[in-house]
Amino acid sequence: MNAATAERFFGYEHAFTHPVTRGIVIFLVSALVLTPIIFMGLRRTVQIAAATYAELWARWRSWIWISMALIVPILLGAAWVIAGVFMLSLLCYREYARATGIFREKMISLSVVLGICLISFAVIDNYPRLFFATPVLGIGLIAIVTIPQDCPKGFIQRVALGVMGYLFFGFSFGYLGLMTSDPLYRPLILLLLLGVEMNDVFAYCSGRFFGGRKLLLNTSPGKTVSGALGAVVLTTCMIVIVGHFFMFPRTPMDHWPMLLILGMGISVFGQFGDLLLSSIKRDIGIKDLGHLLPGHGGLLDRFDSLVIITPLYYHFLSLVLGPLGRGQAERIISGGTLP
Repeated sequence: MNAATAERFFGYEHAFTHPVTRGIVIFLVSALVLTPIIFMGLRRTVQIAAATYAELWARWRSWIWISMALIVPILLGAAWVIAGVFMLSLLCYREYARATGIFREKMISLSVVLGICLISFAVIDNYPRLFFATPVLGIGLIAIVTIPQDCPKGFIQRVALGVMGYLFFGFSFGYLGLMTSDPLYRPLILLLLLGVEMNDVFAYCSGRFFGGRKLLLNTSPGKTVSGALGAVVLTTCMIVIVGHFFMFPRTPMDHWPMLLILGMGISVFGQFGDLLLSSIKRDIGIKDLGHLLPGHGGLLDRFDSLVIITPLYYHFLSLVLGPLGRGQAERIISGGTLP
C-alpha cells in the first residue's frame, strides 16, 4: 500500500480541505442545532397535536445518530466508509429478508452475504473489473444454490427475491464504497447524500404547502404531484448552485446542461428509489421495513432513495469527468499495479 492509498484510506488531517465538505458539514450541524428551536417555536405559535410533536422530536433524535453515522466515517477516511457501506448493506438486506420472508431460504441469504463480501473486497482492493463482475457472479450463485434441494416449487420467486435484495442492497449500495477510490470522494458522496435527503424534505414541504392530486395513491398515499414537482425544481436548483460554484468549477461538469441533468437525475431517481421500496411494502402489507430508527422506521425506510440513484450518479460523473479514481493504485491486496 503506497502513501497515497494509505492517506485515502486512513488520512483525516485534510478532511475539510474541500469547500463542499466544509459547507455540508456546517449546514448539517446548524440544521440539527436550529431544529429544536423551530419545534418549540411552532409549538407556541401553531397548534400541533401532541403525537405529532413527539414524532418530530423522535425524528430529530434519530437524525443526530444518522448524521454521526454518515459524516464521521466520511471524515475519518475511505476505509471507514467502505466498512460502513458493508454494514449498511448487510443490515438493509436483513430488513428486506425478514420482511419478504426470504430469510427462510438460508442458502440464498448466505449467497447474498457472500456476494456483499465479494463486492466489499473488490472495493477495498480497488479492482473495478471484479466489482463490475460481481452482479453476474452473485446472481449465478443465488440461482444455483437451491437446485440441489430438488424443490422446484417456488424456485422463481425465491431466486427473484434473492437477486433483488443482492442487486439493490449489495451491488447498488456498493457504489458508495467504489466512489472512495477517487481523491474527491468526500465531497462527491456528501453531495449525493445532501441531494437525496433534501429531495425528501423538499417533496414533503412542497406537498404540504401546495397539496393537490396524489402522485400514486395505491403505492404511496402521502405523496402528491406538487410534492414531486417541487422536489425536482428545488433539488435541481440546489445541485446546480453547489455544483457550479463549489463542486465542479472549471471542469466538464461545469455546464448548465450537465448540472441540470445531474440535479434532475438525483431528484427523479431518488424519488423512484423511495417508490420502489413503497411498492415492496404495499405488496407485503407493512408500513415500515424495520424499527431501528424512531420516527423513520428501519434503515431501508431512511436510505431507500439511494437504491437506484447511486450507480447512476457514479456512472454519469465517470462519463462526463472521466473514470472516478483513475490514477490510483489498483489491486492493492491481490497484486497491486498503477494503471
